[in-house]
Amino acid sequence: MDFATMLFKRLSKSFIVRSLVFLLALLFVIGAVGLGTGEAKKKPQKLLPPPDLPGHVDYLAWQLRGLHLDESGPLSQEIQNLVLDHLKPWLAERTPTGVDVRRELENVFLKLRYPVTCKPAAFAEPWKGGLLLGAGYSLGWTDNDRVNTVALFENRAGKTQLAAVTNFIPRAAVRYAFVRAPGTDDFRFFVYGLKLGKSHPRLAAALYSYDGQTLKSLWQIDDVYDGKMTVEDDQVIIRFLKEDEYIREVAQRHKPPRYETIYQITAQGLELQRQHDIPF
Repeated sequence: MDFATMLFKRLSKSFIVRSLVFLLALLFVIGAVGLGTGEAKKKPQKLLPPPDLPGHVDYLAWQLRGLHLDESGPLSQEIQNLVLDHLKPWLAERTPTGVDVRRELENVFLKLRYPVTCKPAAFAEPWKGGLLLGAGYSLGWTDNDRVNTVALFENRAGKTQLAAVTNFIPRAAVRYAFVRAPGTDDFRFFVYGLKLGKSHPRLAAALYSYDGQTLKSLWQIDDVYDGKMTVEDDQVIIRFLKEDEYIREVAQRHKPPRYETIYQITAQGLELQRQHDIPF
């Protein structure tokens, strides 16, 4: 075999080897791209909220877990919008009782899962020949992190429409008490509740006035240590402890004093009458 023939055979073998290597590499790249595309197709997409209202509310409320109260605004507002958008047509052509409203709110929050909880609170009170309906709730995802909404609806001649919406003090539960003020025919009511998170619960309360056009807050207290509120005719009585004093006296094995504040209900709101200590 001459030198030229030998060189040709070696070059041919080298070309074949390089071609095979290139082909294998090309197949590997194509396979990897195909696998990546397949994996991308298999990547789970973001879940959409369920079509039913209780499921949609639960879908949003579940995302509150792990959020600080200051970060919860967009989600809690979206939940509030869903609730009100449901209540407005549901109430429009009916005259329900407070129990009816509370049960409807319970249905809206029916699918919430622990640790997310909701406590609805509703009322129906006569006023100026009509009826005022309160639809409120306290939505929480920890003992400390709770937001609330109170919507006021006015019913006349069998028709109901939204009158006002307020968000009571954060972290507090929602309860109601009703008062009459001399010299005014405005609708007056307290929203009050307890905050958890310390050795003793803390009282929060606000007095609201509705004149048929506007809902206004006339008076408010917050973080009253071991506070208890009583409404008696034309007076509001609040009993409480002073936190620092309580801790100091208990540490010394003494009974700490308890205090009582008495307010007079007036057309302007509440007027302080006196404060004094009472037996523990």
